[in-house]
Amino acid sequence: MGMDIKEIMSIIPHRQPFLLIDRVEEIVEGEKVIATKNVSYNEPFFAGHFPQEPVMPGVLIVEAMAQAGAVAILSMDEFKGKTAYFGGIKNAKFKKKVVPGDVLRLEVSIEKLKRNAGIGVGTAYVGDKVAAQAEIIFMIG
Repeated sequence: MGMDIKEIMSIIPHRQPFLLIDRVEEIVEGEKVIATKNVSYNEPFFAGHFPQEPVMPGVLIVEAMAQAGAVAILSMDEFKGKTAYFGGIKNAKFKKKVVPGDVLRLEVSIEKLKRNAGIGVGTAYVGDKVAAQAEIIFMIG
């Protein structure tokens, strides 16, 4: 089951210019999600990062993974209407530049989920190449 941007915005509170996912391709509530971000030259961060060689900041790639993971969590009945906040980031690795024109595929598995916290493991791909990986600790409030 996929979700378009309107459905995504009904689950997570992020809005433009900080909504960093465009579509959810697949979701298993509370377990995993696959989402995409079409990286456009018009993204506001490219004006300064870097004007001569636009590269998506690694922290925003991690944020995109976190937003995708938040969709998997906040779509669950017990968490509807809540917000998922960063509690920590571990083992972040950046392996490939993400540039305008790329389609970023975000795959996040929820490894641990408790009443108000959890851990997700995310991988961001461009095509079949890993662009970034991180363990994301989140709090639900």
